Amino acid sequence: MIEFRYTARAEDGKKIAGMIQADSEAAALRALDEKDLFPISLSAAGGATPEKQVRRKVRSRDVGIMYAQLADLIGSGVPVLRGLDSLVRSTPNRRLVEILKDIRASVADGKSLTESMRQFPETFPQLHTAMVQAGERASFLEDVLRSLSVFLERLDDLRSKVLGAMIYPALLTAVGTAVMIGALIFFVPRFEPLLAGVPKSLPTRLIFALSTTVRGYWYLLLIGGGAAIAAIWKMLSTAQGRRLMEEWRLKIPVVGNALRMVAITRFCRILGTMLVNGVPLLQALAIAKDATGSALMAERIAEAAESVRAGDTLAEPFSKGDLVPDQILSMIRVAEESNRLEKVLLQIADTVERRTNREVDNAVRLVEPLILCLVAAGIGFLALGLLLPIFTMASALGKQ
Repeated sequence: MIEFRYTARAEDGKKIAGMIQADSEAAALRALDEKDLFPISLSAAGGATPEKQVRRKVRSRDVGIMYAQLADLIGSGVPVLRGLDSLVRSTPNRRLVEILKDIRASVADGKSLTESMRQFPETFPQLHTAMVQAGERASFLEDVLRSLSVFLERLDDLRSKVLGAMIYPALLTAVGTAVMIGALIFFVPRFEPLLAGVPKSLPTRLIFALSTTVRGYWYLLLIGGGAAIAAIWKMLSTAQGRRLMEEWRLKIPVVGNALRMVAITRFCRILGTMLVNGVPLLQALAIAKDATGSALMAERIAEAAESVRAGDTLAEPFSKGDLVPDQILSMIRVAEESNRLEKVLLQIADTVERRTNREVDNAVRLVEPLILCLVAAGIGFLALGLLLPIFTMASALGKQ
């Protein structure tokens, strides 16, 4: 519970100030309304931040399940208000329950479902509210909610596929790095006294110098690493930096093509889903531009929106560069000519998603042996640098 400080007027016009406890700002306003008080100002006491409490992000999978349940209720003839009541009682996610309570209160006050959802942009982004608004206006809200549920499930599966595929390579990298650092700190120093009077080869000198650096200047390495991470983070916070990073990633063999396919899949599914559910093309393009997660794709979508606004085709701007394959461009052109763009985009998304899964599998198959080879090469170089002087010393003793 959060404590709020309020100033309000009673029915007789008298000004009243006081404190009230509630779960959120919206709940506090409802409580004041129940007391027949008209709020003038309302703020959290003690520096609390109720907005952050209410507007916490909810997992997309939980939101998708909620959409499917609400669609089932509406399809069974249950009014939206009663459907929201049922969801409040049955939803296990406590964050989502608090949000649904506020949405239910807004709908009960006469607001539309779209207006109520827009109070929580972190949970219901513009992509969702635009589709719900189209469904409310054209009286097919049930279909829109089902489409949103399927859409979120497919995007979540794709995201999980990509992230899950990178867990093993990331684990190999972390373990290999830890082994090398541990050897330089604890293992290599034991050989320094043993090999003090022995002529050292270049690998041995490099390993001893690296060990001395790690042990003696570890704090400088940490500071340098932190500064490098901060510089990269700052670069990625700018549009130009994200664009340069994406261009570099797309040039990586196999991996780059998999990332490109992921961006194309997201764009086609987002745009196709919105068009199928009645969102106008220009508005759908504006929303898709910010939802694909690709800076290069966002640029192409912005150019496509200008092209459509000028009366030209959607496919033409995507033909620039090699971001979108010719086969997909040909399908989009034919779909525009036959006025079947929304259906074809969803077909493209399904097809490209299957190809993307294969690309991700191929990328992982390439990355895993590559990391293993790099780890083996590092350990082999370490062993060579330490054992070569020993073999040289043993050979010299044998000749004597």
